[in-house]
Amino acid sequence: MRIKICGIRTPEDGLAAAQLGADAIGVLVGQAHPSPDFISAAAARRILQGLPPLVSGVLVSHVSDPALLSALIQEVRPAAVQIHSPMAVDDVAEVRRNHPGLTLLKAVHIHNEPPLAFVHRYAAVVDGVVADSCNPDSGQVGGTGLTHDWQHSAALVKQSSVPLLLAGGLNADNVAAAIAQVQPWGVDVNSGVKTADGRQCRERMAQFITAVRAAANSIA
Repeated sequence: MRIKICGIRTPEDGLAAAQLGADAIGVLVGQAHPSPDFISAAAARRILQGLPPLVSGVLVSHVSDPALLSALIQEVRPAAVQIHSPMAVDDVAEVRRNHPGLTLLKAVHIHNEPPLAFVHRYAAVVDGVVADSCNPDSGQVGGTGLTHDWQHSAALVKQSSVPLLLAGGLNADNVAAAIAQVQPWGVDVNSGVKTADGRQCRERMAQFITAVRAAANSIA
């Protein structure tokens, strides 16, 4: 099972996550809501350049303009891109054509029902989806620390043709239950491994990764 640690802001934290066993490191560039996790494209590139081989650097962006996203891709040089904006299907397809070698993920935000129709529309132009939570009060569409109804994500896993990465309010205490219910392709954590200062905590990352590996082995 793939593990992504998101919201990395320093090369030291990115390397620590990789050394602890994370498969992918997410850096946020292209801000759309208030969050301390967004960094500059130059800082994101430095973080991803410091990752060891076989650990994927993921550009997580909230920009909706495909040309702007392509410019960020060229500057950051990630292995994968996670689109968190409401970018239109045709525009996502344009990003795919311009960057055919990248893994492309599209975020879907779970509300009161599984967004099957939404996922089906994007399935032909992305490699996977990220089922995440949103916070209507703050306007955040990621990094909220909030869980959603995992039944809806489980339905997406069963009915979607693309892999699903589960996100939203995960931590070392609840990720085993989430994996057991949803059985996703991977999990994505941000706020669940942070300390009060907003940095990713080495101990919490280690606890999270250990919990994920144990839960994945139990359902294998």
